[in-house]
Amino acid sequence: MTIVEHLGEFRRRFMICIVAIVVGGIVSFILSPRIISFLVEFYQNAVNDPDKKLQFLGPLDAFATRLKIATYGGIVLALPVWLFQLWRFITPGLNPKERKYAIPFVLSSMVLFVMGGAVALLTLEPALNFLLNIGGADLRPELTADKYLSLVALMIVAFGLAFEFPVVLMFLLLARVLTTKQLRSWRRWALIGIFVFAAVITPSQDPYSLFALALPLYIFYEGTIVIGRLLKR
Repeated sequence: MTIVEHLGEFRRRFMICIVAIVVGGIVSFILSPRIISFLVEFYQNAVNDPDKKLQFLGPLDAFATRLKIATYGGIVLALPVWLFQLWRFITPGLNPKERKYAIPFVLSSMVLFVMGGAVALLTLEPALNFLLNIGGADLRPELTADKYLSLVALMIVAFGLAFEFPVVLMFLLLARVLTTKQLRSWRRWALIGIFVFAAVITPSQDPYSLFALALPLYIFYEGTIVIGRLLKR
């Protein structure tokens, strides 16, 4: 394919992804009151007050919050579509033997993203406890819906995308860009890099979230080496 044909192919697949995200966003907007109620429970548990509510300061803030929930929800719900489109865009440059990994690639990416989101939710309550109490007894938290839900959504997306790390490594191994020998020799630097990456990408910047993200990523790194050796890469 020429460069123009590649750009046309990219545009077509990009538009499919946008349509999928819009459809997912509409579904998320309809379900956003239930999503908000579910996420607010973590805040209520953190402050030990089951009747605690989030605040909003402007007349448009509640609607803007629902739009944000719809946007993030659309990205998550459209995950199978845009992962498949990404793989289909890449596969013309692969040989037939490598193309057979399409379904495992999409399925494993979905599972890992869900796992990342689940880990983010598991660490949310201790992270909130740390963040809300770090200022001392003289500071009382009164969170707005916009800032709280944006933080939670960013944590879920950040953890979900970070958990795609082993898929990227496996792709590079299968494409023979990397070898397991190189990965073994980079262990020390990889560990440091993973912790730096986790510290940067974690929206809450608390130690619980940092370790909850960094430790699984390093386990994924070692697991990729094992799988790569089994595949003789």
